[in-house]
Amino acid sequence: MKKLVIKINNVDNVLVALQDLPAGTPILHEGNTYVTVDEIPAKHKFFMQDMKAGDEVMMYGVLVGKVQFSVKAGMRMNVDNTKHAAEPFAFRSVHYNWVAPDVSKYANRSFNGYHRKNGAIGTANYWLFIPTVFCENRNLDIIKESLYSELGYAVDDKYKSYTHKLVQAFEQGEDINKISFEPKVNQANRTFKNVNGIKFLTHNGGCGGTRQDSDTLSKLLAAYAHHPNVAGITVLSLGCQHLQVADFKRDLFALDPDFEKPLLIFEQQKAQSEEQLIQNAIRSTFEGLMFINKQERAAAPLSKMCVGVKCGGSDGFSGISANPAVGYCADLLVALGAKVLLAEFPELCGVEQEMIDRSVDQSTAEKFIRLMTEYDELAHKVGSGFYMNPSPGNIKDGLITDAIKSAGAARKAGSSPIVDVLDYTEPATKPGLSLVCTPGNDVEATTGKAAAGATLILFTTGLGTPTGNPVCPTIKVATNSVLAKRMSDIIDIDTGPVINGEKTINEMGEDILEYCIKVASGEEIPKAVQLNQDDFIPWKRGVSL
Repeated sequence: MKKLVIKINNVDNVLVALQDLPAGTPILHEGNTYVTVDEIPAKHKFFMQDMKAGDEVMMYGVLVGKVQFSVKAGMRMNVDNTKHAAEPFAFRSVHYNWVAPDVSKYANRSFNGYHRKNGAIGTANYWLFIPTVFCENRNLDIIKESLYSELGYAVDDKYKSYTHKLVQAFEQGEDINKISFEPKVNQANRTFKNVNGIKFLTHNGGCGGTRQDSDTLSKLLAAYAHHPNVAGITVLSLGCQHLQVADFKRDLFALDPDFEKPLLIFEQQKAQSEEQLIQNAIRSTFEGLMFINKQERAAAPLSKMCVGVKCGGSDGFSGISANPAVGYCADLLVALGAKVLLAEFPELCGVEQEMIDRSVDQSTAEKFIRLMTEYDELAHKVGSGFYMNPSPGNIKDGLITDAIKSAGAARKAGSSPIVDVLDYTEPATKPGLSLVCTPGNDVEATTGKAAAGATLILFTTGLGTPTGNPVCPTIKVATNSVLAKRMSDIIDIDTGPVINGEKTINEMGEDILEYCIKVASGEEIPKAVQLNQDDFIPWKRGVSL
């Protein structure tokens, strides 16, 4: 018989509906019978006992809210009767004992990646265009339009073809509603077989803001140039901006004093004309593409993988299916000696103590406490706070408080010890699980995660989030089968079988790892990569939840 509800942790005092439950539905769970007072939509929660104002609501084994007025057992939790609450946190000397999963079946496994001279292994081979200032965005757009179609990297322009048909129908006096849309498969013949793409980091920074913003942007752009998936770089600079080429090169060579990738730099104010600048940039880049096209994939141990875990467009099933399945995959990777990166500090609100207790030493824990506290204090100074993180879509699908959202989000990281805490743009250097300070905002978080060195990103979603990253293949993992079918054009993996009871968390986690290995080897291409979803938003260290 299909389960109707789930209790995530023994200390919880709410149950999660696994399917729509009409008011008056009797629920038998662990020997007790509950009757729903309200209609409980799938993904939402109802109280297991009568509660009064001020009583604590527990979920995932942690405090996630407090009741605002008296409620009855069987009533639906909502934003009126429950408000965010979280336990205080501090460093305490706790011995964290982690039992790693058995990874003997992966002992002889490898992936085929691109080997860089500094020992890093890329899962893709990209050429990267970087503007040091927003003034060069237009020139990059022109270069992108010139290179994409000619070299075979453009997504098939089915929409342009459809619009052309609409224009023809309009001009001929025909009914445009009778014009059919014909999706076509992109069968472009790429000129450079071993170059997976040409990527462009257009942004709105580099000048006009604070010098601190330019300094942070410089470190971010340097991190992308240094990224294992990047084989060559073209930099366009105006010349007079805050972010000077010398600053970018300083930060780049600080990351790698022996940096040897092709690095082409063009400064517009030193060029004879804009036309000459663009012409020279295209020609020199073409030569660079000829060079990096000689590189081929070769076997590498799974310990060389670096996987970021992220959730966006989360729902009430995120912490039950996709996130814990990704978490088990993360534990497998850590046990194999790989790196795993967990970001989104606003979505660790309420589980701080767990993160602290899992830290390998006091300095790691205290760095997390400092970054977390500074971030939250900054939010409160402008009249906000982590408690305001859940979006209308999150709330509609059952994530009533930030602590509920965070407790489910943290499950993406599995259960391994935290070996390091990284501030924004700091690179991951230690095998194991690292925390990366970024906003919860989907693109700002993935942008920062790639800067830390992630060569793949596992992105879970319950509502559907069409986003990706320019240099890091992003794999979309659906929390439920309804979403996976409805938005099949953006979803790669469906963890709905966990909700349906068809697969265990561990089985799904192993499936996810197998897919990661295929993507890292170039055998599978995630939907976000196929669609050129190259989203890039630098964080200016302001308040972004």
